[in-house]
Amino acid sequence: MEFRTVVAINKSSFEIQPCEQMLFVGSCFAEKMGLRFQEERFRVVFNPYGVMYNPASVLHTVERIYATREKERIAMPSTVILSLGTNRVYILKETGEIVDNCQKQPQRLFEERELSVDECADYICRTINLLREWNPAVRVILTVSPIRYRKYGYHGSQLSKATLLLAVDKVIFNLLYSTSDVIYFPSYEIVLDELRDYRFFKEDMLHPSKLAGEYIWERFTECCFSEAAKQFLTEWKPIKDALNHQPFNPESEDYIQLMKRVKEKMAELKEKYPDFPM
Repeated sequence: MEFRTVVAINKSSFEIQPCEQMLFVGSCFAEKMGLRFQEERFRVVFNPYGVMYNPASVLHTVERIYATREKERIAMPSTVILSLGTNRVYILKETGEIVDNCQKQPQRLFEERELSVDECADYICRTINLLREWNPAVRVILTVSPIRYRKYGYHGSQLSKATLLLAVDKVIFNLLYSTSDVIYFPSYEIVLDELRDYRFFKEDMLHPSKLAGEYIWERFTECCFSEAAKQFLTEWKPIKDALNHQPFNPESEDYIQLMKRVKEKMAELKEKYPDFPM
């Protein structure tokens, strides 16, 4: 007897390797994922100019990163995750340009509107094309944030997410015959269709809980990680746990010896995985 609907996820057409160089851009979901990858010792850059929710602002961030990559010493990513939160944008009335942050200016200076499916798809494609200029072999993972937006009303939030989902589907369909390096990961569907219980949400009933985040991480590793990356996580976990341990007496001989062994284990990992950041 089945008591939940499990979202079927096909194995990715590419695999993420241990300590890979990655870029995360988009909603606060991208931020959470980026932090988790950083914790697992992947070489990660995420939202260097702040959280971006809509496809236009995601493009603006990638344009800015690309323009300042040498000055800011941002390494070329091999995998990029773009997390889309909404199709709503704010336009500065004076210039007619979409802004990424209103900088706490009066609301009367801005006009809010919704991007169409075609407009969203165009911004996503332009983002991917720019990433390919940076690295022709880049792999891109698209996802729609499972976080709902109460201020739009729940029906409005659903319509916004539906627009993003249709846009992503259009992008992947159009790219289907020329590349296998752009995929969709269904984080939205996992939270809203598979977990769907309020125990998987924080107290605001909008943001996924820590437990939901762990489950999404598990599904993501199953879908996108190489066997080498999974093995690395297994080897890294006891070291990570030791580093996160809060000692009662950090100057005790036992703790000093523990940290000595941890450093030795990290040196062994560095030898086995040359990209491991110490």
